[in-house]
Formats: sequence, structure tokens, C-alpha cells
Amino acid sequence: MRDGPMNAERLLAHYEKIADAPDAIGGLRRFILDLAVRGKLVPPDASEEAVEGFRKPTDPAAPFGLPSNWKWIEIGDQLDLLNGMAFKPTDWSREGLRIVRIQNLNNPDAPFNFCNPEMARERSLIDNGSFLVSWSGTPGTSFGAFIWDRGPAVLNQHIFRCDFKTKAFVAAYLRLAINGRLDEMIAKAHGGVGLQHITKGKLEALLIPLPPLAEQRRIVAKVDELMALCDRLEAAQAGREAARDRVTAASLARLNTPDPETFHIDARFALKVLPTLTTRPDQIKTLRQTILNLAVRGKLVPQDSTDEPALELHTFDEPELTGRLGFEIPTSWRWVRVENVADARLGKMLDKAKNKGRPYPYLRNTNVHWFDIRLDDLKTIPLDDAEFEGYRLKDGDVLICEGGHGIGRTAVWRGGPENFIFQKALHRVRPGARLDPDFFAQCCFVYFDSGIMQTYFTGVGIPHFTGRALSKLVFPLPPLAEQRRIVAKVDALMALCDRLEVSLTETAATRRRLLDALLAEALAPAEDRELEAAE
Repeated sequence: MRDGPMNAERLLAHYEKIADAPDAIGGLRRFILDLAVRGKLVPPDASEEAVEGFRKPTDPAAPFGLPSNWKWIEIGDQLDLLNGMAFKPTDWSREGLRIVRIQNLNNPDAPFNFCNPEMARERSLIDNGSFLVSWSGTPGTSFGAFIWDRGPAVLNQHIFRCDFKTKAFVAAYLRLAINGRLDEMIAKAHGGVGLQHITKGKLEALLIPLPPLAEQRRIVAKVDELMALCDRLEAAQAGREAARDRVTAASLARLNTPDPETFHIDARFALKVLPTLTTRPDQIKTLRQTILNLAVRGKLVPQDSTDEPALELHTFDEPELTGRLGFEIPTSWRWVRVENVADARLGKMLDKAKNKGRPYPYLRNTNVHWFDIRLDDLKTIPLDDAEFEGYRLKDGDVLICEGGHGIGRTAVWRGGPENFIFQKALHRVRPGARLDPDFFAQCCFVYFDSGIMQTYFTGVGIPHFTGRALSKLVFPLPPLAEQRRIVAKVDALMALCDRLEVSLTETAATRRRLLDALLAEALAPAEDRELEAAE
């Protein structure tokens, strides 16, 4: 007795819980194909007899059980596999006969190459209704069976034209049967990382389930019906995502370009709804960026009139500066240059021939990430006492990558178990009494994220950040007490983002496990489930 439909009902009963699981719709499509090729998708009809006349497969180990009136056959019993032509770029022309490559099978919008029709061999020609199998490429995107429906063409290599030897299969069902066994097809493939292929012999020996012809037609009709349902579910899912994204984007946009009269209302609304609207861990990145953006604009915590004012260094043309940097600052803040409030210098040049003295571990740009310094793959350099004092790191120093892949990345040194120095690939900014290092690091992130910091870079091809440019970098300076309140608020909100990110990841994993469990249960033979229930 076949029990797939009953299990499918259980799956659909839990669909709301798994709808936003990673690859939920893709999993549902694969589930439908699994049911189809296992004889569990449509009710059986005892009056339908098995197709006769095929030899027994040479492989005695059947992948799974089949209904009594089904049988396993090898693809080579049913199809004559004819490979496409090995076209060279010099064979291409701007018009003529279309050349079908694997990308043309997987993407109807992919452009065609053309060739002179006279050079196409007859065994590689195809037309509407031709049955094709792509046997090389990237697992998950390239392999599969197709029924061609776009007119006369010629096959490129890595695609078989499959000529039917018998009338045992309905073509539409055979496509489902082969695509339902792609995992095994890919498992038999070989080749390098990414690009793989399955040999003709292995593909001919692949076992395919063969139901009675009438049941094949019922299966195809049911699969078409369920795939249309998947299309609707996918469209609904995309609609939900788009609606959430629009509300999220609008909320964040109002915060990033604040209206003073409505800002507090907008902020309360955003902080209330964003955790609900955020359904993917990658969406947390935008929320983090917005928090930091508000922090350096003076919008994250209220100003306090009792705070000791920032430095009296307001010597810049405020309208020009505000226009270039894109935002205004509170009246108690000041525009300052790095050189006004900190000591900045470039790290130590490495020269093994000249460097003498005691070895010290040093940091490179690969150790500095945004807001994080990683003490892995450390190296040492010998320095005498005088040089060491000039390049040693102290708690609260801010390190900025000078160039290369990580240019601009900024983090605060929290001290370490040893005396560390820093290499020339890093700038060290040692804040003075009026600058909090964490607030300055937040400014650097916002400046880099918005493109402001890049205007201070120099160099053609490989940009870098000179010490002079860094010393002239202009940034907003709040009163010191407010800087510390901002840092504390950012830390609290980032901790909230961390918890939300973990929660989303755990929720996604839970949905994924539930989906996998329901699919596995739906595909389990009835006797296995009865045994589990008895235990």
C-alpha cells in the first residue's frame, strides 16, 4: 500500500512553520520529485500491468523499493545517447543555426552562439520534442534532463541527444524520473572541483523506475499541478520578503536622513518593528550600519547641556564641510582633524638586515578586522629598546589598515599578554584626553561605509592611506561624556543585534531540521514508521 499522499498532508499541515526555512520551496520541489519516482504521488491502479520486455538490471542493489507493478531499468535500455559537437570559437558566426550549450538549457534568456548549418552533423541536430541530458558542468546547476521546445538547433558537446529505443516511457515522465535521480547521477560523476562529468557508460547504467504508461501520465499531471502550487508559494514568499524589505528600507531611510520633528517617533517605530521584520541574518548588517550612522550624527543619545563642551577647535567652513560629509552635527559638537585630538603614526618598516635587539610580536593588516583584532599567525621582529618604545601598543590605541585588501579597517587595541608592536601596513592613532577610542573607531566605520574615508586615499591601482592624509581627516567630536554614552548605547544595541542574529540562525536551523524530518518521514516506507510507532 502506498502512503505518500498521507505523509504529504502532514508536511503541508506544518508548512507555515517551515515556509521561511532555507530553500523551503526548493526542498518541496525535490520532495515532489522523490514521491513521483518512488510511486507515492498518485493512487495505484491494480488493473494496470507492468511494462514487459526489459532485461533485469546488472546492478542487483535497487536504490529503494518500488510498487509491485513497477520495475527498474537502465537508461541504456531505453535511450541511445548521442553527444553534441565540440565547437571551437572559430566555428561561431553571427547568424545561422543556433548552438545549444548547457547555459541555454538552464536559462531561457541566455544568448546563443551560431554556426553554419552545413557544418552541423545529423546526429547532433535537435528540434521541438528532442529529449536531452546534460552530463557535465557544476553539480546542482548543470546536470539534468530536458525536453527541447525552441525550434531547430545543434547541440554543443556535454549534452546528449537521447533517441528513444522503445515506447515504454512517456517523455515527460522520463524527464521527471531522471531529474529525480540527479543526486546519484552527480555521485557517479568525476572531475575537478566545480566542473565534473559523468561518462556515457555510467549514465547508461543508471537505474530508472518504470511505472505502467497510464500511471506515468497521471504522475506527470500531478507533478505539473504541484509544481504550479510551488510557483504560487514561491511568489507569495517573495511578496512577503519584498513587503518586509520595503518597510525595513523605508524605516532605515527615515533614520539615515532624519527629520528633526519626527525623528524620535521614527526611531521608536523602527526599533519596535525591525526585529519582527528581520527574518534573515544578512539583514542584520543594515541594522548595524544604521545604528553606527546615527551614533556619529548625534542622533543615538540625547545631548546633555551639563556636558563639558568639546574642544574649541571649530575652525572649518561649516556649510562646506556639512555639504561634503552629508550631515549636520549638534551645536555642542565640533568638527576636528585627527591631528587636533590624537597622535597618529605609521608602523615599523620590516628590515631583517637592520633590525637588532629583542624579538617582539607585531601586528599586520591581516590581524586587524572591523572592531576586532585577531592574534593569529603572529610573527616577530627584533628591536632595540629605543625603537620599541616608539612602536609599542598601549591599551586604547586605534589601529587602521594603511592599504591592501583591508584598507580602512579599524579596531581598538585592548592590550595583550605581551608587548606588541605594529608593522608599517598599519596606522596607530593614540587618542588624547578628549577622544574616546571606540567612538573614533565607529566614525571610521561610518566614513568608510559611506565613502567619505576613500576621499582621503591616494595611489593609482592600489590605493593606500598616508599618514598625512590620516592626520588631516576631519570628523565630528562630541563632548567626551556624550562620546562615552554613545559607545555604551552602541554596545547595547550591537549586543541586541547579536542576540537577534543568533535567534534568526537558530530559527532557520530549526525550520531546516523540521523540513528535513518531515521530508524524510514522508519518504519512509510505511512499515518503518509503524515499527517506530510501536517502539
